[in-house]
Amino acid sequence: MSLVIKDPGARVDYAFDWGDAYPDDQLIVEASWAVEPEVPGGVAVTGASHDLLRCAATLDGGEAGGVYRVTNRVILSDGQIDERSLTVRVEER
Repeated sequence: MSLVIKDPGARVDYAFDWGDAYPDDQLIVEASWAVEPEVPGGVAVTGASHDLLRCAATLDGGEAGGVYRVTNRVILSDGQIDERSLTVRVEER
């Protein structure tokens, strides 16, 4: 799990490249994002996209001093399900 630092006023994109993890015949057919804890004023996913091998999300907000786990869950073309997470620490910068 990666750690990133985010300013509360920043709106930035983060991405996971799944292409290295799976053989060529497995592709992303569905993707979702979740933030824990889900609290008012916390980090929120305000946009998301994916192609066959990469998923991206736009993260917005967050309370200074807060720590959040952002998880990308994918369903692959062969039905397998996988997840990757990153930890987001919010600090005034």
